[in-house]
Amino acid sequence: MNFLSTFVTFENLHEVRRLCHWGPVIALSVIAICSTMAVLDSIIWYWPLDTTGGSINFIMLINWTVLILYNYFNAMFVGPGYIPIGWKPENQQDTQYLQYCRVCQGYKAPRSHHCRKCNRCVMKMDHHCPWINNCCGHLNHAYFTSFLLLAPLGCSHAAIIFIMTMYTQLYERISFGWSTVKIDMSAVRQFQPLMPFSVPAFAATLFALGLALGTTIAVGMLFFIQMKVILRNKTSIESWIEEKAKDRIQHYQTGEDFTFPYDLGSRWLNFKQVFTWSGTPKGVGFEWPVHPKCHQHTLTIEQLKQKADKRVRSQVQYRALEDYNGACCPVSKGFQTFFRTPCTEEPRIPLNKGDTILATRGTKWWMYGDKVLSEEQMRAGDRVRGWFPRRCVEKCHYDTAASDSTSDKKVN
Repeated sequence: MNFLSTFVTFENLHEVRRLCHWGPVIALSVIAICSTMAVLDSIIWYWPLDTTGGSINFIMLINWTVLILYNYFNAMFVGPGYIPIGWKPENQQDTQYLQYCRVCQGYKAPRSHHCRKCNRCVMKMDHHCPWINNCCGHLNHAYFTSFLLLAPLGCSHAAIIFIMTMYTQLYERISFGWSTVKIDMSAVRQFQPLMPFSVPAFAATLFALGLALGTTIAVGMLFFIQMKVILRNKTSIESWIEEKAKDRIQHYQTGEDFTFPYDLGSRWLNFKQVFTWSGTPKGVGFEWPVHPKCHQHTLTIEQLKQKADKRVRSQVQYRALEDYNGACCPVSKGFQTFFRTPCTEEPRIPLNKGDTILATRGTKWWMYGDKVLSEEQMRAGDRVRGWFPRRCVEKCHYDTAASDSTSDKKVN
């Protein structure tokens, strides 16, 4: 009983609720379908007890499934690591270089960010992943990336099994005419497999093949994106901060030379910051190895500068020129707008012609900002902010303060 109590705690049971989300449901369903169909098709195509090759094929297939599930559940339940509620640095003078989180009632440690989904400040936050229904951060970054590597490898193996099964089972049942191709599933084959390959089995194998190929392409792309930032010892958020730093320096012509502080100058050293033999990443989540030209608060100071710049730039108003329905990938707003949609869970805001928006940041094709609401909505505490296509708005070329003062004089 004591043995079970060490594992079954209220906190662990609370974490199990992460499975009750569309992301894990879909991810685990794909894993279950591909793994089950691959096992069944292996029995039909390459019976493991007949040859050494069949045994190796079957063991590898089971091995992929175990490793994929091991890294998937670790990424989900180990979690990214959270900054303690009410955290403060040991040196009180360092608080001037850190942002304060009102929700967590403490300061954000270097490389940490507040996740609105988890409602906590996350150590070395990369992003919130809906497929694991958790954040990807300091403690589970290696598990998450390993899952992104193993899933395409396992699905590629399963896809080969599906193709070979359909080929070997249909080879003697296909007859070619002058203008037709006929498949007779009732034809008797010379070699009868242990399990029958019927029409439903063919349809299920074809469906599983589509899932396996789609997963290989989609998850494989995510793996290369993750490795790109890991080899530079960055996160996806920090890549965005670095891009905004260059934009700020260029906009104000400050002449600063911003150096990303956590790139150690060697891909191997950067790689070892995330992947270790023990499975536990280096560092405690509050302090990090930095570039010789930088210090612990180089990035946090840049974040404070960007926050101040955001306040200045948010005074610039934009007016909507055309309607926008809030779609994630709007087809009617142009080819580039469709394919360059921001890869984030941040919301899109619908626009009506004539709406006013205070834009705070953006890319070449999209902008992010707050919609100006009516006085009644503001009194109610409403706030509408998110992404919208850049082509839908234009910059207001008048001084807002001056126009407001003029209108007040007319009223008086």
